[in-house]
Amino acid sequence: MHEIIKLLRENGPLTGRELLEKSRGDALSIWRVCNKSEKILTETVGRRYLRLDRHMQNYARLSPSILREFLTYTIIGLDADIENIKLKAKDLSGSIEKISREKFSLSKEVISQIVKSQNSYEEIIKKAVFIIAGDIVYDMAHREPRPESSTSEMVNGSDLDIIIVTEDLSRDIIKELDRSIYHKKYYLLKMPAYREEIDYIIKDMSRVKKQSDFNCFKFMVASKILHEGELLFGSKRLFENIKGILLKKSIPQKLASLENTAVIARERARVHLLSKTGPLSSDEYKNLFYTTEETEEIF
Repeated sequence: MHEIIKLLRENGPLTGRELLEKSRGDALSIWRVCNKSEKILTETVGRRYLRLDRHMQNYARLSPSILREFLTYTIIGLDADIENIKLKAKDLSGSIEKISREKFSLSKEVISQIVKSQNSYEEIIKKAVFIIAGDIVYDMAHREPRPESSTSEMVNGSDLDIIIVTEDLSRDIIKELDRSIYHKKYYLLKMPAYREEIDYIIKDMSRVKKQSDFNCFKFMVASKILHEGELLFGSKRLFENIKGILLKKSIPQKLASLENTAVIARERARVHLLSKTGPLSSDEYKNLFYTTEETEEIF
């Protein structure tokens, strides 16, 4: 505790990541000190939202994880430095919102360029909709380097989650569209100026209707992503039809119930972690605390 207080006195308010890098402690111990000491204040920006995780008993947990929230979205300082804590938190919040806007704009630019390059451009914009989801739509995107899941290439923070839903679009058109997006995905991943990951899937409306049954993990994830998703490009009619299907199947209410379960689990984990010492012994609490994998599967 004394070392952390000394670092905060010398450096002023720090993010959790900055404090971890400057100290010699482990992340869990530092998190505990910062949340238990009366001399230390924490200010967290952004929001928490539901993430479905097959490792959780009810699939429901909150994102960001406790550690990710502490490292990326929390400002830590001494109680006598509250004004500077609030100023740095405001700057951090603005930075995260800016990153989210930039990633949204990049996604829209990339998709619009790809679609406009297709021979069947007019047909695609009438019979396909491009939806963006994930951290970006919650204004919680970040640029902390992380390994891309399939190649282990280091990428620039939050990925670009894009769901393409088609209706009565020919197989040949879909195949060419898929090829073009894949090539762009590889380009953005490899180019040092970007190092961005596009995570995408193409499916038709019949699959959306089937997945809205919400009766298995994959269908739950697919429905959640479409529920949170925002229109990026393409058919507004299809976008509204998708939202209508989800509403008819009570997906918003089901997700709200799961999020409430996740909130309760998060608070239970927080109380447990602060009441104990030493490393974690429970897999459940490890899943809620550590941030080994913040990506989300797309189905």
